Amino acid sequence: METTNLSGLKRADFQATVQGKQTDLFFLTNQKGCEVAITNYGGALVAIMVPDKDGKMGNVIQGHDNIQDVINSPEPFLSTLIGRYGNRICKGTFTLDGKTYKLAINNGPNHLHGGPTGYHARIWDAKQTDAQTLELHYISPDGEEGFPGTVDITVTYSFTDENELVIDYKATTDKKTIINLTNHGFFSLAGIDNPTPTIEHLQCQINADFFIPIDDTSIPTGEVVAVKGTPFDFTTMHEVGDMIDADDEQTKNGAGYDHCFVLNKTEEGELSYAAKIVEPTTGRTMEVYTTEPGVQVYTDNWADGYPGQHGATFPRRSAICFEAQHFPDSPNRPHFPSVVLCPGETYTQKTVYKFGVEA
Repeated sequence: METTNLSGLKRADFQATVQGKQTDLFFLTNQKGCEVAITNYGGALVAIMVPDKDGKMGNVIQGHDNIQDVINSPEPFLSTLIGRYGNRICKGTFTLDGKTYKLAINNGPNHLHGGPTGYHARIWDAKQTDAQTLELHYISPDGEEGFPGTVDITVTYSFTDENELVIDYKATTDKKTIINLTNHGFFSLAGIDNPTPTIEHLQCQINADFFIPIDDTSIPTGEVVAVKGTPFDFTTMHEVGDMIDADDEQTKNGAGYDHCFVLNKTEEGELSYAAKIVEPTTGRTMEVYTTEPGVQVYTDNWADGYPGQHGATFPRRSAICFEAQHFPDSPNRPHFPSVVLCPGETYTQKTVYKFGVEA
């Protein structure tokens, strides 16, 4: 039975049998009357309905309005959960305890986001525990996409009455492995449209004094570089587009921003402020908080105007992503924070996207 919802999405359009499991659509609603819609295919966010400064509701996340379009999206990672390893691993290889593991090559010469059949393309077991909470569970088998160890993962989405979308991750393994989970939300605070407005005029602040430079295949050089005096200095709020096309090797290598920022932390694993964006026309704001040491900021540099929900289209740079995570290629960079998970340990991560308005 269809229930009325803000996003106009129909649950029946997301119900299918895929990989022998049932896909579905789940709605989280809070006391403010706002709404988040999530499918258990890849844990994809397909609607975040929040008000602008005039109280007008709009969808601020890019996605699709039926399960087949989610599965066949031109952007396979569109607003999905990412794993077993978010971001890139150089040449798709890493060594753990003397054994070399080979992964899929799906981004130039490198491995990206857990491979073509990573967690973004899996059916998660879903349980909606109340109006504001959805639990997703997935068991990633030993050897899946080349990664060692059977990993048992629970991701909990909760939507608070303060318009915070909270994502809690928990995972265990039966064999030593690597893990780096994230969410690849493509945020469009102006609201999705045809065409969805670009993000160059977003005001942005990132709580990071350092960033990780990349080579021309988007693999870290191994350096950690101060943002001061570079196009990556968002320590004070300014427009995303100010220096996105600067005559700079790093913005050229990323075709804009596609870099990991090293977040300022007072202690490892603390939940702390990472970033804030303000959309000047609508007044919508989003703050990001995370326990992770880094956030990959991606300015949707490769979109080509493909279609999304309800006739919206997604041109180049019509979204911005804040992928809270450990650093790219960490398995091959011993001086980066460890991404190794051992039996008996529990991987945890928490990221919060808090939506608001400023007049």
